[in-house]
Amino acid sequence: MLYQQIARNKRKTVVVMAGFLLLVALIGAAVGYLFAGTAVGGIIIAGIIAVIYMAVIIGQSTDVVMRMNNATEVHSASEAPELWHVVEDMAMVAQVPMPKVYIIHDPSPNAFATGNNPEHAAVAATTGLMEIMNREELEGVMAHEMTHVRNYDIRLQTIALALASAIAMLVNFAGNFWWFGGRSNSDDRDSGGAIFAMIGSILLIILAPLAASIAQMALSRNREYLADAGAVELTRNPQGMISALEKLKTAVPMKHVDPSSSALYISDPEKNAKRHHFSNLFATHPPLDKRIERLREM
Repeated sequence: MLYQQIARNKRKTVVVMAGFLLLVALIGAAVGYLFAGTAVGGIIIAGIIAVIYMAVIIGQSTDVVMRMNNATEVHSASEAPELWHVVEDMAMVAQVPMPKVYIIHDPSPNAFATGNNPEHAAVAATTGLMEIMNREELEGVMAHEMTHVRNYDIRLQTIALALASAIAMLVNFAGNFWWFGGRSNSDDRDSGGAIFAMIGSILLIILAPLAASIAQMALSRNREYLADAGAVELTRNPQGMISALEKLKTAVPMKHVDPSSSALYISDPEKNAKRHHFSNLFATHPPLDKRIERLREM
């Protein structure tokens, strides 16, 4: 089952990459058509920008994500003994290399893992998490993150983060051109088909960030359920994970979190755990109550 899940994640990585490239191409075509009168030229330019951006964020994913979230690396066990040893123990049980360890100075309890693969992984925990979690709860949280590492979820999440960030960059680029008079005034825009094409291009640019968010949501939600179950598998202690999630329900939003990396965290760092049903439809994380309910049914 484990190896099937890893293989499935690798296949989904290919699907996400294909979807990302298609979305970038569509945005490039829209921008090129609106501001230069050529969809093909826009696709080429957008492709070049996206490839450069993806190479940077994927090639240096750990450093980029940790800087985005103001995380400080822990270089030895003496700096954060309990966190270091729990991560070390859970990595050993999960049979993955010891990841780099980071601390985020924020009173809200939270944690995440990132990286391209288990050999280049990193985990981060907030000071708030370390303060309120006891040993078995901290083990549950770190086992959850080690499951993300073991199942290659970190690669999927890194690609989703790059997708969302690149889409935002292209949309901002289009917005700046629009306000600074970059719109083309070609004479061939007067036909009915051209007007519909312009409207479609504008709608695509406006809706692109939503499409990127939906992609992140689709990848993130089921991964969290699987990682919760994986944490129980590694610790053999469902109550530790349940208790940790119960404490996360009372968490306040983090003070300084990069919105594009919210999906990486074990719980939503931007919103309170209690949401209306409609908002849950567009959340990157399943409701904590539902996660707890699933663990109790195991």
